[in-house]
Amino acid sequence: IKTWSACGLRWKSGLAPVLTAAPVRGLIDEPISIKGHLLPRDCPVTVCAQMHSEQGDLWEAFAHYKTNADGTVNLTTDHSVGGSYLGCEPMGLFWGLQPAPGGREGLRLRKKNMETPLVVRVSLLEGHVSSRDSQSTELAAVTTERWYMAPGVQRIAIRQNGVIGTLFMPPGPGPFPAMLDLWGMGGGLIEYRSALLASRGYASLSLAYIGHKELPSPRNRMNVSDSYFNSAFHLLQDHHQVCADRVGIIGLSFGVYLALRTATQPSVMVCVSMSSVNKSVGETDFIKFLSTIHTHLFTSSPSSYRLMIRTCCIGYQMEETLKAAGKSQLFTRLSYPGAGHLIEPPYTPNSRASLWSVKPKKLITLWGGHLAAHAAAQEDAWKKMLDFMECNLRR
Repeated sequence: IKTWSACGLRWKSGLAPVLTAAPVRGLIDEPISIKGHLLPRDCPVTVCAQMHSEQGDLWEAFAHYKTNADGTVNLTTDHSVGGSYLGCEPMGLFWGLQPAPGGREGLRLRKKNMETPLVVRVSLLEGHVSSRDSQSTELAAVTTERWYMAPGVQRIAIRQNGVIGTLFMPPGPGPFPAMLDLWGMGGGLIEYRSALLASRGYASLSLAYIGHKELPSPRNRMNVSDSYFNSAFHLLQDHHQVCADRVGIIGLSFGVYLALRTATQPSVMVCVSMSSVNKSVGETDFIKFLSTIHTHLFTSSPSSYRLMIRTCCIGYQMEETLKAAGKSQLFTRLSYPGAGHLIEPPYTPNSRASLWSVKPKKLITLWGGHLAAHAAAQEDAWKKMLDFMECNLRR
C-alpha cells in the first residue's frame, strides 16, 4: 500500500500513481501525449521536465495542474495554472525548457550528435513547485527520447570539390527531392535541421561556410565565394539518389541572403528570419533572380538584436519588388508577432539571448521572442514549410 500526503491529507491506495508518455520515442517535431493516472482528485500537482544537453547543462520546465475528478491529469486537454507556461499547451514542457538556475550564462540548445537522442525525464510531483531542490515528493516518472534522425536515415560526410558539409539521405533507393541547408553567421556545421528534413523524406545537405576548421582561415571570416555555394548546390543536384529538377534551398538569418545570391535555379526557396540583404545586389538582378524561382516561402519575425534589420521590413520590400515585376504569385510571407529571430523545428526551446563569442570580448546576442508565441510560430511555420515543400518538390 502506497501512502503519502495529498492535499494536506494522508491518502492511501493499493496502486501507485502512473505517468505515461506516448510515444516514448519519436522525432523532435512529433507531439507527445503525457498523462498522469491514479491520483487523488482535485489536488495540486506539478509536471516537471528535465534534460541534460550534450555539454552537460541542465535544462528544465515546470507546469502546475489540478487533478481532475477522476484522479487524472492530461497535458493534452488540461490547463497549466502556473510554472513555465500557462493554459493548455500539450508540448509546453518541451518548448518551455530553459537552463536551470545557477547554470552557465548565454546557453542555446543545439544538438551536435545526430545519432543520439535528447533524453527528457518527465516527473510528476506532489503540490505546486518550481524547483526540484524543494522537498517535494516524486509520485511517478517517465523517460522520453527526442530524435532528429529517424531510423534508416544515412549521415554522409561531404568533403568534395572543396565543399564541407553533411548529407542526410532518407531510407530507400530514391530518387528524393532535396534541400540545400544554409545556417547563419554563427558558423560551424549545423546538422539537426537537415537530419529532420531527411527524416521527412528529403535529401538534405547541411553546408559549412564559416567558422569550420576545414575551411580557409581565419575562422571568424567568410573566405568562400559564390562558386562555393554553386558547387554545393550542383553536388546535391547531381547525386544519383536526388531528383535533379526538385532541389530547393532553405536558409536562416544570413543563410537567407546566401540563398538569394546563389546563382542557380532552385525549385523552391524557404527563407526563415532574414537579417540583412546585401545592397550591392542590383534591383534588376534581384527581380531577375527571384523570377526564376518556382515558389517562395518566407517566415517573418522580429529580432531584438540591434544590428539586425527587422525581418518584416525586408519581407514587405521583397513583396513589393515582386509585385512591381508582376511576379507576386511567387511569394508567400508568414508573420509571427511575438516570435524571436531563431525560428527552428517545433517543440524546441527558444533562447532569447545566447553567447555569441568570448574573444576578443564576451558578446551576448539578443534574439528576442516570448516563449509561448515563439513556440506557436515554430510549430505553425514548420508545418507550412513541409506542406509547401510537399506541394512543390513532390509534384
